[in-house]
Amino acid sequence: MSEIAGQTGLRNGATAVVNESYSFACMRCGHGWEQSYEIEHHTDADGHEFVMYVADGRIVPSPLSRPTCQNCDNHVVRIMRAGQVSSVRDAEHRQRPVPAQAGPVDVPEPAAREHHHWHLSDLLNVFHRKAS
Repeated sequence: MSEIAGQTGLRNGATAVVNESYSFACMRCGHGWEQSYEIEHHTDADGHEFVMYVADGRIVPSPLSRPTCQNCDNHVVRIMRAGQVSSVRDAEHRQRPVPAQAGPVDVPEPAAREHHHWHLSDLLNVFHRKAS
């Protein structure tokens, strides 16, 4: 699920800092996004260890506890390894037709083909479980 990028310099009293990245897909609206985190390992005054997730320089809740869709605020979110969303977007980009360089062509109405616009939810339907 995560891609460990290695240790970074210790800061703010952290005993260790590890970078991890995740891909997320909302199972409600199909929105997909990726986020990288610095996971700071700390020890409190009583000697108990805890971690803090930092994204874009801000402390955020753990993305693993209750992820929230950035688009619709839903909490039914699939967490995947880093790069999943970008690879789907790259595949979609590669499948777009290149416009012809010739002039306009008259195509009879019944023979005209409608271009299908792919959504992330179309590509993630394999993750949905079918009800028994």
